[in-house]
Amino acid sequence: MKVEKVSEHIWSLKKWMIVPIHVWVVLDDDGVTLVDAGMPFMAKGIKKFMNQLNAGSLNRILLTHGHSDHVGSVKGILAENEVPVYAHRIEIPYLEGEVLYPKRKKLEHNLPKQLTQPLSEDDIGNLKSVGGLRPYLTPGHSPGHVVYYHEKDQVLLGGDLFNSKKGKLQPPMFTPFLEEAVKSATIVEKLKPKRLEVCHGCSVFNPAEQLEEYVRKAEKKHGGI
Repeated sequence: MKVEKVSEHIWSLKKWMIVPIHVWVVLDDDGVTLVDAGMPFMAKGIKKFMNQLNAGSLNRILLTHGHSDHVGSVKGILAENEVPVYAHRIEIPYLEGEVLYPKRKKLEHNLPKQLTQPLSEDDIGNLKSVGGLRPYLTPGHSPGHVVYYHEKDQVLLGGDLFNSKKGKLQPPMFTPFLEEAVKSATIVEKLKPKRLEVCHGCSVFNPAEQLEEYVRKAEKKHGGI
């Protein structure tokens, strides 16, 4: 497993399975947070790195969404760390297999029922910060997809909101509602992160500067969405 220190508080852990798969370990004042959990074979490497970090026990797992390549090692990690797992309330019925993911052929029972808790919201539905990270709802790739912004480090953990290649923004793969995902991509204009991390790709620096070109290419590639 390849480990890279992304910023003062964030590490990226990567394994290859045809494409790169990233998860992120975040260390803040209240302890360690894991963002996404990759594939089952990543559990051992994730646990080994967190032990080497020697920063205390894991406090929580945050999911950008519930597809199998983002939740695969949850069970393996929870076998040694009894911590809460969070996703957006919209996403939970899909990842538990109660509702069919859009344009999928069968239900996906990716995590046991009642294991995943909804991210906390305020009275008007804005997601509350957790573990030094501020979540934002960014649907399109999945109904309840979220990204997590580390305000101190100005790093956005983007899950599958984008792909990237050679530092350039690319549309996400296997996205049923690309038009919605492109609308969600404007979060980089709102937040203007210094660095964007994606699950399947490499880091993108100052992604807001690429947004206009990204939208134009996405529209052209996918028939004027």
